[in-house]
Amino acid sequence: MDFPAAQPKPAADGKIIYYPPGVKEITDKITNDEVVKRLKMVVKTFMDMDQDSEDEKQQYLPLALHLASEFFLRNPNKDVRLLVACCLADIFRIYAPEAPYTSHDKLKDIFLFITRQLKGLEDTKSPQFNRYFYLLENLAWVKSYNICFELEDCNEIFIQLFRTLFSVINNSHNQKVQMHMLDLMSSIIMEGDGVTQELLDSILINLIPAHKNLNKQAFDLAKVLLKRTVQTIEPCIANFFNQVLVLGKSSVSDLSEHVFDLIQELFAIDPHLLLSVMPQLEFKLKSNDGEERLAVVRLLAKLFGSKDSDLATQNRPLWQCFLGRFNDIHVPVRLESVKFASHCLMNHPDLAKDLTEYLKVRSHDPEEAIRHDVIVTIITAGKRDLSLVNDQLLGFVRERTLDKRWRVRKEAMMGLAQLYKKYCLHAEAGKDAAEKVSWIKDKLLHIYYQNSIDDKLLVEKIFAQYLVPHNLETEERMKCLYYLYASLDPNAVKALNEMWKCQNMLRSHVRELLDLHKQPTSEANSAAMFGKLMTIASKYPGKAQDFVKKFNQVLGDDEKLRSQLELLISPTCSCKQADVCVREIARKLANPKQPTNPFLEMVKFLLERIAPVHIDSEAISALVKLMNKSIEGTADDEEEGVSPDTAIRAGLELLKVLSFTHPTSFHSAETYESLLQCLRMEDDKVAEAAIQIFRNTGHKIETDLPQIRSTLIPILHQKAKRGTPHQAKQAVHCIHAIFSNKEVQLAQIFEPLSRSLNADVPEQLITPLVSLGHISMLAPDQFASPMKSVVANFIVKDLLMNDRSTGEKNGKLWSPDEEVSPEVLAKVQAIKLLVRWLLGMKNNQSKSANSTLRLLSAMLVSEGDLTEQKRISKSDMSRLRLAAGSAIMKLAQEPCYHEIITPEQFQLCALVINDECYQVRQIFAQKLHKALVKLLLPLEYMAIFALCAKDPVKERRAHARQCLLKNISIRREYIKQNPMANEKLLSLLPEYVVPYMIHLLAHDPDFTKPQDVDQLRDVKECLWFMLEVLMTKNENNSHAFMKKMAENIKLTRDAQSPDEPKANEKLYTVCDVALCVINSKSALCNADSPKDPVLPTKFFTQPEKDFCNDRNYISEETRVVLLTGKPKPTGVLGTVNKPLSATGRRPYIRTTGSETGSNISVNSELSSSAGNRSREQSSDISETGVSENDENPVRIISVTPAKTEPVKNKEINSDQATQGNSTERGKKRTATASGTENIHQKTEEKSVDETGPSLAAKTRRGRPAKPEPQGTTAKNEETNKPPVRGRKRAAVSQESPGSLEAGNAKAPKQQDTAKKPAAAQRQIDLQR
Repeated sequence: MDFPAAQPKPAADGKIIYYPPGVKEITDKITNDEVVKRLKMVVKTFMDMDQDSEDEKQQYLPLALHLASEFFLRNPNKDVRLLVACCLADIFRIYAPEAPYTSHDKLKDIFLFITRQLKGLEDTKSPQFNRYFYLLENLAWVKSYNICFELEDCNEIFIQLFRTLFSVINNSHNQKVQMHMLDLMSSIIMEGDGVTQELLDSILINLIPAHKNLNKQAFDLAKVLLKRTVQTIEPCIANFFNQVLVLGKSSVSDLSEHVFDLIQELFAIDPHLLLSVMPQLEFKLKSNDGEERLAVVRLLAKLFGSKDSDLATQNRPLWQCFLGRFNDIHVPVRLESVKFASHCLMNHPDLAKDLTEYLKVRSHDPEEAIRHDVIVTIITAGKRDLSLVNDQLLGFVRERTLDKRWRVRKEAMMGLAQLYKKYCLHAEAGKDAAEKVSWIKDKLLHIYYQNSIDDKLLVEKIFAQYLVPHNLETEERMKCLYYLYASLDPNAVKALNEMWKCQNMLRSHVRELLDLHKQPTSEANSAAMFGKLMTIASKYPGKAQDFVKKFNQVLGDDEKLRSQLELLISPTCSCKQADVCVREIARKLANPKQPTNPFLEMVKFLLERIAPVHIDSEAISALVKLMNKSIEGTADDEEEGVSPDTAIRAGLELLKVLSFTHPTSFHSAETYESLLQCLRMEDDKVAEAAIQIFRNTGHKIETDLPQIRSTLIPILHQKAKRGTPHQAKQAVHCIHAIFSNKEVQLAQIFEPLSRSLNADVPEQLITPLVSLGHISMLAPDQFASPMKSVVANFIVKDLLMNDRSTGEKNGKLWSPDEEVSPEVLAKVQAIKLLVRWLLGMKNNQSKSANSTLRLLSAMLVSEGDLTEQKRISKSDMSRLRLAAGSAIMKLAQEPCYHEIITPEQFQLCALVINDECYQVRQIFAQKLHKALVKLLLPLEYMAIFALCAKDPVKERRAHARQCLLKNISIRREYIKQNPMANEKLLSLLPEYVVPYMIHLLAHDPDFTKPQDVDQLRDVKECLWFMLEVLMTKNENNSHAFMKKMAENIKLTRDAQSPDEPKANEKLYTVCDVALCVINSKSALCNADSPKDPVLPTKFFTQPEKDFCNDRNYISEETRVVLLTGKPKPTGVLGTVNKPLSATGRRPYIRTTGSETGSNISVNSELSSSAGNRSREQSSDISETGVSENDENPVRIISVTPAKTEPVKNKEINSDQATQGNSTERGKKRTATASGTENIHQKTEEKSVDETGPSLAAKTRRGRPAKPEPQGTTAKNEETNKPPVRGRKRAAVSQESPGSLEAGNAKAPKQQDTAKKPAAAQRQIDLQR
């Protein structure tokens, strides 16, 4: 390029400076404007020059040196500085690779000067921005800063440059600016010898969150720079983290405290930047400092959990080390690990398998917050995509619905409800996903069985919002309910029914409260209102009492509010009206100044529970239409996952339940026509449910719907005569409930049935017996007398006292319902008929109840074989024993019959709970609990549960304990809520069960020797089984009260045998054991009793004035053994017929045998000559399995009868056999009911010597005989002693699982020659 001749000017050092043509000399003598003007021309000249212009380069070298003088570098004018900087940049370009400046100091000054000018890039709107951009572009293109590598302190220049560029970059810059900055900085990093810590800091500081948020463009610039220079800068980064993390040299950098933030950002930029850093993190994960581990866990959680991260697969050792922190001792570390799992499940489903085991452990973490977060983690992932969580993870949430902490339970329940609504109701992920979570509905409803009020209320809320959303349209809502009900398991159905029942009861409580408001104010009214308020408050947690009282006060003051509430609970209120009422009442009670109002929340909850949010007349009509579609086959049953038959049956059951709670909603011809159609169906269950719906809802059929009435009557008659037993019962009750001429209707059923009874055709007897029994109970005035002749001539004489068929001798103690012989089923119904007949009469003027009780007692004494002809099978005998025991218990619910039940009959009834047959014990216990919990049975019957301590099956003991807890809780709550109950404390206060229990245990047939330590230990275990529950709390000094009762009993005599010394000794001995237990378990029992207890005169005599009983009936040694010794092994109650599945808490450590699933009596293979009535034999044992009790494994054993010669019987332990015979005779006499003594008279007159030691007395009903001491057992086994009669409990010791304890010898049953007269005498006696 040709230039005009330059104008030479002398320089200060004598060299001549050549300026471009037209440019005058630039000195400090001219103005700034003139300087700028001349410099622009210089800039133009240098811009146009290139590196090949050697002449020009030489000519302008003095000018280049002059431009680097202090005048220009220190010039205060920024325009001057910018133009000089542009010139200098071009000079470095033109003279590259060698700079014209040789002084290192000068070079440093120049580059620092140029760097300062780059700050002008910040303002893109500046008129000079293009020149700043040119400066940057020039420097980047030429890589001018690389010259600084030769300088010793080049690092200062680079740091200044980097800081300047990062500070000026902003969102107004285009991509070219960023690229030139990157080129400039990356060339310095990549072509230098290394990156110093200060320079690295100038880059990394932009990654720190605080700086990142201030200048996002600087962060992006640093990010791209690091990506571009990853290979060069990685060692420098590794060195930095090594210094800080491993060597702990935090002083090496100001960024040391931000290392974990930096690692996270660097990993997100490029994982290769941290290749050498990751192993250092594994080292930090094992730090002794909990806070440090927490910081590393937080960091790694982000690294592993980020969406595109493959760190877990690339670095397995670090991943495994990180998973180990789930079990860290430091709570925040475990908490952080659990929180991470949610992101990990969502972003990396492939890692779910690794996480599952660790989440399982944390779901049982002692810290509530961690268990809570495990649930949140799983539910969050599940709501995102159900495929992200496996069944095992959902199982952890399922477990936590029973957590001890309410917050955890609530989170688990709500989480499952949300999943159910999303995937089952809305079907957002198809049928497979819906099937995967179909169990949720059952599980959530099962929680309604929990005792916590919070749980129950939440289940109700979940049902209304998630399972069957109340805001759906009626048809959609009922379809949802219809198919939900059809797909629930039986326990969930029961829970849902109970929920509706509780809501209905609450509705009735509120209705009664409103009725009380209508009555004039009085003391009685106020007391009744207070009791009602307490009842309502008991249905809510927390400070419900105060809120309920406040709400009641508002109701009293606001008549309009009362009318709204009355509308809400009226039977005709529709769902839409209910919604309006709830909102209107809530609006009135709302306080704008109080955003969170607990009182309002409680009232809303109350209103939502009592409001018909799901069911009204329109809803019932929709349900009936759905059921009709199922009957016609036009419904979507199969699509909904249920068969049409299941849908119809479940629909009728649903309507039946709703007929109890919303009977008015059924009253329409269309609904009843559909129900009549169901009555004609072949499905017995459907017809039964339809009859029950008519019974519950048909009160106005006779007056309003005559056509329905005329169609219904013949169907009900037919069902009462020839339907199933259940249909017959419901038909009779239906006629009685809805027809005004019920006497005529019932007579039309009673007369033909009573004339057609035929015991020779038992299969046709069952339904008539059911109908007759219920008719006599419902209309006693009309049918009690005619029924008496039926009872005397047919029920007792012809049916119960005869065995027409021979039972199957298969040795089973229980058979399914379908295998029970028709004759036995008829006998069971005959026993029920007797009870219903008596319950209808409700008086004992004819002494029929006494005769019936003697009959039932005789049936228990004879083990179910009333005729003692040995024609009935063992399973049928079990059925009859259960029926007899249940019948006595049913009669005891009527006060007039309870009074005439003798202590002996009560004891016989109690022993059914220790029957050898598992199902008898189970069903009897359930019936006992059901009657007690409704406060129908007298308190003494609760004492029967104490005998459950002898049950070898853990499941049964656990059930009994739960029954006791429930009963005691209900009685105490009833006393609190009913002020009038204080007058009946003797029959309500749970502590008053103690005297009944003491008396019952004193008459336990197993308790024969008051000084026998083993028998006393059994007594102590039974006492503690009850006392442990009673003594959980010392309410009103109850411990001292119970102690006082036991002490007072010792001042009385046994009313059952007041003059028998041994009976009284046994009674006092049990008292002493009870006192021993109470004293040892409570330090508060020595306080003064709040009141003097009253003892039941039926069981104890009045204390005599001069009678003093300060004798100790158990020795000090025995006392110590009872309190400290290990419990004696308890045997199995006969053979058992049900595998153990349920778990329960053992009240004490015991070693037991287990009940098997076969329920086959061990002597079933023996001939009748060897004694068919005996329950077990001495036998060889082979181990066949272990039960579910993991803590104390229970062996399931099979028993093979030993076959030995009868002659040898007399050679073995004959003295002991003789003693056993006499003992059993004593037991038998005690157990015999009054009025039946003549039955066994001849047997009791026989001497032991006549029968011989090889024969045994007939065992009593109830509990197996006590096992002999181990020594005797061993002796019996060694000498191959043949089977002895009677039941025994086979206990398998943990130490020697092969040992079997033999039972005590039993006295023989009467010979066949004695049976016939005895049976005839019994028949005569029972019919008196």
